[in-house]
Amino acid sequence: MADPRKKRMRVPESERESFYEAIATQGSPIAAELAQSVSARERLNRAKFEKPQATRIMAVTNQKGGVGKTTTTVNIAAALAKHGMNVLVIDSDPQGNASTALGIEHHSDVASIYDILLGGMSIAEVTEQSKEGPSLRVVPATIELAGAEIELVNVDDRERRLKVALDEYLSTTSDRGEERVDYVLIDCPPSLGLLTINAMVAATEVFIPIQCEYYALEGLSQLLNNINLVKNSMNEVLEISTILLTMFDRRTNLSNEVALDVREHFPDATLNTKIPRSVRISEAPSFQQTVITYDPASPGAIAYEQASLEIAKRGAK
Repeated sequence: MADPRKKRMRVPESERESFYEAIATQGSPIAAELAQSVSARERLNRAKFEKPQATRIMAVTNQKGGVGKTTTTVNIAAALAKHGMNVLVIDSDPQGNASTALGIEHHSDVASIYDILLGGMSIAEVTEQSKEGPSLRVVPATIELAGAEIELVNVDDRERRLKVALDEYLSTTSDRGEERVDYVLIDCPPSLGLLTINAMVAATEVFIPIQCEYYALEGLSQLLNNINLVKNSMNEVLEISTILLTMFDRRTNLSNEVALDVREHFPDATLNTKIPRSVRISEAPSFQQTVITYDPASPGAIAYEQASLEIAKRGAK
């Protein structure tokens, strides 16, 4: 029986990273993965997230469904907010899944993005405080948004409705006694219609999640064509700044091949971090949370924080 008077061995903070890396090189795969997670968490705790020089407005889009688009939007937003950034999430998907994950009510009686695009309301009147943190605010989406694409057809300046509202909101933060917004993340629907075009016209950057599965790049050429059309005709500053590989399974050749293929096509935009397949990531929305708060020590949460750190470093340059 162990002597209870004996103290547990504690690794000095300055030596922890090398200690965990040493464990990762030996023993079972589970022990190695755990050691890598602990080491990554230690590095994140020491990391400095610098604010961007100007507000970064990112349209998170991919017309292919099931790629982790909404999951990426809410978890990157929560990770940035956790590390001191002021973040605004605009839920522009009629399904309202981003609103759900961030703990925001979005039934038909709630003022939403629909009221901004078609009802003449301002973003300041619609935003709600997320339970994820004090520096994360959300413009929710309701089911009314499902008919917005048809209603927008006959509206003047229909492609710029969101941009006008967002520019007004960002330019009046000091008038409302608020700090500058550092990041705006617009969660787009899985289509290339007017809602997505509004997001691209309002944004300065396009953020594309791509799942590490077969057909990952199928349909991407059409998305790139649409981005170029918007850039050439309505928003000359729009650029594809960020591509994130999701649902990565390092045990399979397919995931590794897709990752290599994406990096070959987009070497500068693709983040080094890959988001693993994770039950915790899938579970979190059912508790109206992101994985960042639901299970911050899980590999999925750590990966999203690492990705957000990469994004922050790029914005600080």
